[in-house]
Amino acid sequence: MYFCLLNLDMTKLSININKIATLRNSRGGDTPNVVNFAKDVQRFGAEGVTIHPRPDERHIRYQDAYDLKPVVYTEFNIEGNPIPKFVDMVIEIQPTQVTLVPDAEDAITSNAGWDTIKHKAFLTEIIQEFQQNNIRTSIFLDPVLKQVERAKLTGTDRIELYTEAFAHQYALGNKKAIAPYTACAELAHNLDLGVNAGHDLSLENIKFFKDNIPNLLEVSIGHALISESLYLGIENVVNMYLHKLK
Repeated sequence: MYFCLLNLDMTKLSININKIATLRNSRGGDTPNVVNFAKDVQRFGAEGVTIHPRPDERHIRYQDAYDLKPVVYTEFNIEGNPIPKFVDMVIEIQPTQVTLVPDAEDAITSNAGWDTIKHKAFLTEIIQEFQQNNIRTSIFLDPVLKQVERAKLTGTDRIELYTEAFAHQYALGNKKAIAPYTACAELAHNLDLGVNAGHDLSLENIKFFKDNIPNLLEVSIGHALISESLYLGIENVVNMYLHKLK
């Protein structure tokens, strides 16, 4: 059984612009321009911009992060595996939020959350360093209650629920797949942890997800939003998401 939980506050939409960088890089030039795209999506109503630079810079480059800093006037969220180069960049840029993701260097996309039991000491040290620089922290997590409990012990400000499993099951008609996400969000709220979510959320599933996740502060959406925009137009799609998140 799933539960529809009323969430009176609008969930913020942060747009991941990695796919725009991928398209740019495919031709070796500067079209489309990621800085101009970030300006546009904010003008269209997006409440945040997310980037996820990887060590091989196959989409967003480290230089893009620096170039975006002056133009992102909403929330700037930088995701990534906290290797030394990444940590140094984030501290220098000081975005609104850093989201820690345990990516392997050869991963095509994010495919797992942190093991907050195994990596508690490491995460605690990294999070303290970011917080000392006034950067809000979030940990990418699978929807497992024990992982949420241990996330609290790291000192993180928020968690980001990894939603690929939900999206896959929802597409098959299994709405019960929302249950572990609801439970983790409730626990996180009781532990005074903020809740974000991302990965494979789309216009098809975003309203159901939002309606069943209490106190959902922010969603980060990239691949689906950009793909949908090829057919429907970016300004239209941004506003469609904002409407569904109300």
